[in-house]
Amino acid sequence: MIQPNFSSGSPVQFLSNLIREHAELLQDQPALRDDAQVLSYLQLDRAMDRIAATIQQAGLRRGEVIAICAMNSVRYACIFLGALRAGLVVAPLAPSSSPDSLVSMLRDAQVRLLFWDSAAPEIEEFAGIQRISLDGDTDGIPFDEWLCPEGTQPQSVDIEPDAAFNIIYSSGTTGVPKGIVQSHAMRWAHICRGAKYEYGPAATTLLATPLYSNTTLVVFFPTLALGGCVVLMTKFDAAQYLVLAERYRVTHAMLVPVQYQRILSVPSFEHHDLSSFRFKFCTSAPFGAALKSNVLRRWPGNLVEFYGMTEGGGTCILDMRLHPDKLHTVGKPADGHDIRLIDEHENEVVPGESGEVVGNSPGMMTGYFKKPELTKEAEWLDAQGKRFIRTGDVGRFDSDGFLVLIDRRKDMIISGGFNIYPSDLESLLRGHPAVSEVAVVGVDSMQWGETPVAFVVLRAGQSVLSFDLKIWCNQRVGKTQRLSDLCFVDELPRSSIGKILKRELRDAYRNRSLISTRT
Repeated sequence: MIQPNFSSGSPVQFLSNLIREHAELLQDQPALRDDAQVLSYLQLDRAMDRIAATIQQAGLRRGEVIAICAMNSVRYACIFLGALRAGLVVAPLAPSSSPDSLVSMLRDAQVRLLFWDSAAPEIEEFAGIQRISLDGDTDGIPFDEWLCPEGTQPQSVDIEPDAAFNIIYSSGTTGVPKGIVQSHAMRWAHICRGAKYEYGPAATTLLATPLYSNTTLVVFFPTLALGGCVVLMTKFDAAQYLVLAERYRVTHAMLVPVQYQRILSVPSFEHHDLSSFRFKFCTSAPFGAALKSNVLRRWPGNLVEFYGMTEGGGTCILDMRLHPDKLHTVGKPADGHDIRLIDEHENEVVPGESGEVVGNSPGMMTGYFKKPELTKEAEWLDAQGKRFIRTGDVGRFDSDGFLVLIDRRKDMIISGGFNIYPSDLESLLRGHPAVSEVAVVGVDSMQWGETPVAFVVLRAGQSVLSFDLKIWCNQRVGKTQRLSDLCFVDELPRSSIGKILKRELRDAYRNRSLISTRT
């Protein structure tokens, strides 16, 4: 088995170099596969060289940013990895973004080159960004025409461990986007963690979440770094997932809770041979204890939950085979991760009390791209000046050191594994002339886990149908951020200091006690 040196304090090794080593030693072993093609490590290495050389010939230099806004594919993966070999920073963007949001993120990241396909929202051309069409159905130079001749070699580039690897955007709706800058050192920390979960040349990881999501990337990169094969689904389909898992003898998976639920609900689930699975992972959304238990009981292989943030900081890990009595928790801090709890005055709480979760580890974001004030807000320093990342989640440690989450992160809604920020939707709705006040909350959904619902107070003398206002909003946001319902209320419940009590709104939605009959 080919493995980097994972000993404590080992120097950062770069993913591009690891893939080069695999190309020399594994050669024809599959590295990437989708429903259209399969690439061996030797072919992947050559594709990365060709893409890196073409990027350099286009005038881009180390540290500049390219963006990819497309559906999962082998080609997408090659572009991401080829750009890294050229020393560039990759900004993977959600095709479900609204046009205005996509333009905002492209400008914020100072993108020089955009790779996109027909899944991306249509935007007008603007100066400074060259567009490359991955499928021939979008504006720009066709990808095959853009590429330089086969065999072209890129110039060697020196990269520092603290250099930016990628920028992950936390907001893909109508609000001000925050680009989370992750370094090569941070990605190396993820790779080192992955080495503990039996990745290697015999591993096959099936990915049904998008490559623009950090949820996907925390298993995508370790699989390739350790010489395994990644199978990419363009779009998640529960029944097809089971077919592919059986066909390719899949060993590793990363799924969000709603995907586990849908897969277990496939009528033919019990008829598929899933005995090849070694590890299944979950992150990004609350994972109920009952669902965890169901997965453990019915699906072979271990089940591991990661609790953390794209910004990094600290991670808690729950190995459910080892701790079946702790399924209500998110596990213990990972090795080398310092997780603490602080009160509203930013003092550490005494053992047994609850507080906001903050964390420090080798895997921490450099900061929010070009937003030092927001970066500072996301950090907490202890008495010795040690840097922690704040989660906004409230939790407590039980007597065995397992973290139990009590409240949700800053009212964020997690729908189908994707983050939805209520403030973005609230800002949009306030722009409608009939709206006086608005609050958006997440409510339970069998299909998505959570789904956003808006509560609106109309301006005096104004009239609009709730259905029409919901459509007005949903036409202006990305697919994953659309409201499932919009309700009129006479007033929003508030605390004595004027804070909107969103928990009361969630409860009201369940029993409709506050909702006006006005439609």
